[in-house]
Amino acid sequence: MKISSLVTIGRLFLCLIFLSTAAGAQTAAKVSEGKTPIIVIPGLTGSELVNSKTGEEVWFKARRAKDDDLRLPISPNLARNRDDLVARDIIRSVKVFKFLPETEIYERLIDALETRGGYKEGTWNSPPKGGYQDTVYVFPYDWRRDNVETSRLLVRRIEALKRRLGKPNLKFNIVAHSMGGLIARYAAMYGNVDLPTGAPKPTWTGAKHFDKIFLLGTPNEGAVSSLNSLLNGFSYIGGGLNLPFIQNLSRFDFFSIPSIYQVLPHEGCLLAYDENLKPITIDLYDPAVWEKYGWSIWQDEDVTKKFTPLEQRNALPYFTAVLNRAKRFQAALDANTSEKIPVSFYVMGADCKETQNALVLVRDEKKGRWETLFKPDSFTRSDGSKVDSDVLKPLLLALGDSVVTKRSLGAETLVSNGKKNALPIVSEMFQCEGHSKLVTNLEIQDKLFLLLNPAAAN
Repeated sequence: MKISSLVTIGRLFLCLIFLSTAAGAQTAAKVSEGKTPIIVIPGLTGSELVNSKTGEEVWFKARRAKDDDLRLPISPNLARNRDDLVARDIIRSVKVFKFLPETEIYERLIDALETRGGYKEGTWNSPPKGGYQDTVYVFPYDWRRDNVETSRLLVRRIEALKRRLGKPNLKFNIVAHSMGGLIARYAAMYGNVDLPTGAPKPTWTGAKHFDKIFLLGTPNEGAVSSLNSLLNGFSYIGGGLNLPFIQNLSRFDFFSIPSIYQVLPHEGCLLAYDENLKPITIDLYDPAVWEKYGWSIWQDEDVTKKFTPLEQRNALPYFTAVLNRAKRFQAALDANTSEKIPVSFYVMGADCKETQNALVLVRDEKKGRWETLFKPDSFTRSDGSKVDSDVLKPLLLALGDSVVTKRSLGAETLVSNGKKNALPIVSEMFQCEGHSKLVTNLEIQDKLFLLLNPAAAN
């Protein structure tokens, strides 16, 4: 064989070695890059609250603490209405009674991300040394406080983490449950800034921190159940029971919590009917409307027992301020007009369970007051005719996850009202599951893992 031929073969051999080495290096680099880190944001009541001075756990524990109250101070200066409670961790599981099994909340999701998703849980102040990939962070927060405040806290915490990691361009995937999705949305749309003073226009300055945002059971149009809680309180053992030794949330508790107002049905999204089952328009953000229908806390016969004289004087100014801020918060989320969004939104929820979708207002002339009906129970009109429950059921209930309707999750009313970009959705997934178990459903987790790391499926 000629020397020139040997040289050619040698060059070809070296080229093949180089190509295979380069390909191997690229593969190794791809593997070393790992998966985009994740932040899990829980929903309303989904974080532990402890007394910062005593370390005593206040939420969630079965029995009420004598020295701690979940109520925030009441004044029209919402930013100053603070107490000693702080968030410690997300609620991983809850055990109400010793003889009942634990109810897993977010524990299964974290476990699944670790065992099935290949992630490891990290801490904000001490991120993993020598790497940042394949890590999941949890974001506990004081769920009672204003959601804008919480969104800004999320952005600041992300920025601090990126500085610790030395990765200024790092992005995170967000897995947000329920109200946590609203926090993630505002953080992406506005970054670390307060509500706009004029007409809101998203800047998407916070989107630089995010790649994909998964909204699991998020009330993007609000939830009628939040109004029910504001009027009637909420019992964790169900059935309308409100036992004094079980930690429930009364209407007096909810009154002082700004976040609950921010998940009320958005303007134009509330479905309400009169006794003749004709649609009526109700402005939930006008305090006079609450007085008209007897919803105001100061009209409650127990107000003098529950509130101090100072709190009673501050009730109306506070209420006016908190309703106004809730309306502005929702308007900020609904304001998107951009065709091109720098972050991908995915919604996951349920469309199989009966979910509160509307209310009926009936005037009781004998008692001189209004009755607000949330349940499809039969009632008698002022003319003496009866309305049966089977007539009310399709009006008051819709398909959803028992807390958030499919309509609210997908922002369907907002879209039909001309705000087609109110919530730009990349894809939707619906599974028959309850609201609190969306994060533990295996089918939802499978889809979530596939979307979080599509390369793993190839």
